[in-house]
Amino acid sequence: MIPQRTRDLVEQALGPGGPSAAALGVVRADGQRATFTAGHARHGETAPLAPDAWWDLASLTKPLFTAREVLRAAERGLLDLDDPLGRLLPDLAWMNDTPLRARTLRQLLTHTAGLGPWSKLYTWGDAATIRARFLQEPWAVTEPGTVLYSDLGYVLLGRVLERLHDRRLQTFTLDPGLTFTPRADHSVATEHCAWRERLLQGETHDENAAAMGGAAGHAGLFGTLDGVLDQAEALLRGHWLSPAAQHLALTPQAPERTLAFVHASPGWSGGSLCSPHAVGHTGFTGTGLWVDPPRGLAWVLLTNRVHPTRHGPFDIQGLRRAVGNTLSAAVPGRE
Repeated sequence: MIPQRTRDLVEQALGPGGPSAAALGVVRADGQRATFTAGHARHGETAPLAPDAWWDLASLTKPLFTAREVLRAAERGLLDLDDPLGRLLPDLAWMNDTPLRARTLRQLLTHTAGLGPWSKLYTWGDAATIRARFLQEPWAVTEPGTVLYSDLGYVLLGRVLERLHDRRLQTFTLDPGLTFTPRADHSVATEHCAWRERLLQGETHDENAAAMGGAAGHAGLFGTLDGVLDQAEALLRGHWLSPAAQHLALTPQAPERTLAFVHASPGWSGGSLCSPHAVGHTGFTGTGLWVDPPRGLAWVLLTNRVHPTRHGPFDIQGLRRAVGNTLSAAVPGRE
């Protein structure tokens, strides 16, 4: 199920100038799956990478946790996707005249709410200060409709979930193979963080998620290869959500965006040989998940491409597309 060419591409990517570790999993619609791991949890180690090591999933938190939990809440009748933020977070930008209060969950999920991509939240103070200020900040927003990838929008969705369920994200029940609190000694290393002044292993790479306590709507989730591949299989075989909600998660709801994923388009991270109906999502640390229902194929590629630094020359997008193309090319006669 994993062509030798694909294995060679992954193994050749490791080493000086590249990540220290990689894991690849492939699953078909009939449930057949295959996995492959290579490298070491950090540069300089000699022990082979453990197949069940924890990976920092970074922005895979968005679809695999936050978007899914919002859609689950809609399934239960706890909210509607077109609810305005002001209804769910009544203290949002209190005493500020901002159009953000009228933006909807649907717009946040599809990155069309007009919010900017990022802000240095981790420089604001301790976790309590950041969480309080975040809701009071008079965020500037542009006209809705245009896709503008936004961590800030997913931070807001995380806060909606916390208010709705009256608990912190870290306490939500997760599927096996997913966690917000991995064992450090069984985790893959990411970056030597300039802010924290240490190598990160088993703690959230994303500065803003770390500063807010380790978990936020945009980042903080960790997963094993099998745990993330279970998510891909559930998406492929139609039991990730109810049929109505899963349809929204897999079909375009905005240009190149579903309610949880990025839809296949020119330059897409899953390669150019996938079907037009494929979806996927990536994470800054070097992770990714892709699902191609018409081809009956889904795959997961996990790397620590930010180890020991995010500023290296490694071409993670090139590897992702090459892996996707070789896997798609190996699917016999399905369209």
